[in-house]
Amino acid sequence: MKQTFLSILLMLLPMLSSADAVQIGGIWYNLVAKGKLAEVTSNPNKYSGSVVIPPSVTYNGEPYSVTSIGSKAFESCSGLTSVTIGNSVKSIGDRAFLYCSGLTSITIPSSVTSISNWSFSGCSGLTSITIPNSLTSISEGAFSDCSSLTSITIPSSVTSIGEAAFARCSGLTSVTIPNSVTDIGGDAFRECSGLTSITIPSSATSISRWVFYMCSGLTSVTIPSSVTSIGESAFCGCSGLTSITIPNRVTSIGSGAFSYCSGLTSVTIPNSVTSIDSWAFGGCSGLTSITIPNSVTSISEGAFRECTGLTSITIPNSVTSISEGAFRECTGLTSVTIPNSVTSIGQETFSGCTSLTSITIPNSVTSIGSSAFSGSGLLSITIPNSVTFISSEAFANCENLTDVYCLADNVPSTSSDAFNGSYPQAMTLHVPAASISAYQAIEPWKYFNGPVAVSGGTPTPTPTTKCATPVISYSGGKIEFTCATDGVDFVSSVTSADVNSYTGSTINLTLKFTVSVYATKAGLDNSDEATKDIEIVIGDMDGDGNVNAADIVKLVDKVMNP
Repeated sequence: MKQTFLSILLMLLPMLSSADAVQIGGIWYNLVAKGKLAEVTSNPNKYSGSVVIPPSVTYNGEPYSVTSIGSKAFESCSGLTSVTIGNSVKSIGDRAFLYCSGLTSITIPSSVTSISNWSFSGCSGLTSITIPNSLTSISEGAFSDCSSLTSITIPSSVTSIGEAAFARCSGLTSVTIPNSVTDIGGDAFRECSGLTSITIPSSATSISRWVFYMCSGLTSVTIPSSVTSIGESAFCGCSGLTSITIPNRVTSIGSGAFSYCSGLTSVTIPNSVTSIDSWAFGGCSGLTSITIPNSVTSISEGAFRECTGLTSITIPNSVTSISEGAFRECTGLTSVTIPNSVTSIGQETFSGCTSLTSITIPNSVTSIGSSAFSGSGLLSITIPNSVTFISSEAFANCENLTDVYCLADNVPSTSSDAFNGSYPQAMTLHVPAASISAYQAIEPWKYFNGPVAVSGGTPTPTPTTKCATPVISYSGGKIEFTCATDGVDFVSSVTSADVNSYTGSTINLTLKFTVSVYATKAGLDNSDEATKDIEIVIGDMDGDGNVNAADIVKLVDKVMNP
């Protein structure tokens, strides 16, 4: 980036000083003879009381323009109460007013174009501040730990808010972020416990990591449709939030994004989301229900861990893996539907789910991870023929378990402590008749009562039910989809034919496109795809001598409803 002569001088002031710092009118300066520039610098005895920084000073009969406040110039001046900055100052250096705990007011003139990192951090007595329109960015940590600051207005000249810019401003109750802001840095409003509501501007495309971490007073937040991702721990610990709507452009919910939002009772996850990262909703104890859309392919580690208010969950058939501790200690969970798309149940997935008394493991599952169901309330369990591996303590400490049905013809490779603490001696084992002797010879199966023969080793596959094929119709200028299966979601696309090249003297103006759609619903297979090819030759349909939108609507109506 091209730098002006003035900006280079300001940056090199400490090195270009013709002499040591000089004191003029009670303020210390670094002076640069070339350009006649002055920079406010630190006072060996610390500044106190009220300080007025003039626009210019005179030294040895020569005038100097005061253009900057240097790095650490007023750092830890706890006796400083107010500062007036002259309108010739263009920049405020790193940590310039860091830990000025007694500072209650400051006027920043419109001449200032940059406030550097941590400039006013730790100014715990500062109650208000006006950010001038000359600023285009608020730097990292600029106003962090200003605990008495109650409100802030960010001018429309600002395009970015740096990391931790207002972190731990616990007295801050309201913030207006203009649409000019396109980037809000991580931790920007971290631990602003007094903040009650905030509107994220429509110019933002992402919500950064830790940006509203532990904003416990936040009761409402509006996430605009422009946002495509929500970062790690973005709303972690926002215990005052009761509901959240995630816009349908978001594709990923970061690790811990809404973890420990204990007041959250409902969440809408759109079909655009493909992954729910680790601990995304962990510790949301008030969450009673959640719908996971068919777009999600994986549920990561601890995604819903310690959601003690959650009573039931339906996992869509798009999910192929459920990771470690995904539903661990969901003590209110009474029912779970696992689809046939899942091939493994991860470590501690349902550990500590004390209200879960029954669960159906689908025939697609081949392995059960360590402690997957440990400490759960299961009364009985059916292990399908597809399972070949059962890990350590998979069913440990399931004290209510009385019957285990293992339908595998070949004894699964099983850790000897898979049922540790579940008292297998008091349980009945049900296995295929032809495999009884094999189970009796191997730990831990030989410790069970029985075994009792079950009819047939290989269970009959559960028939799947498919969504009805949608019907494509047209009404009032809109293409609509209907389905005989209730409660489905439609996944559709419209594609246009390539534009052709012509060599003749006339061209027929046409619209060519193909509409396709299929229906999907949790617990059911996707429907067959319905398609409709449409070719429309545009002409004057209503006889008014013009070809316009009304003619196109009439043409579509004629094609779709012949």
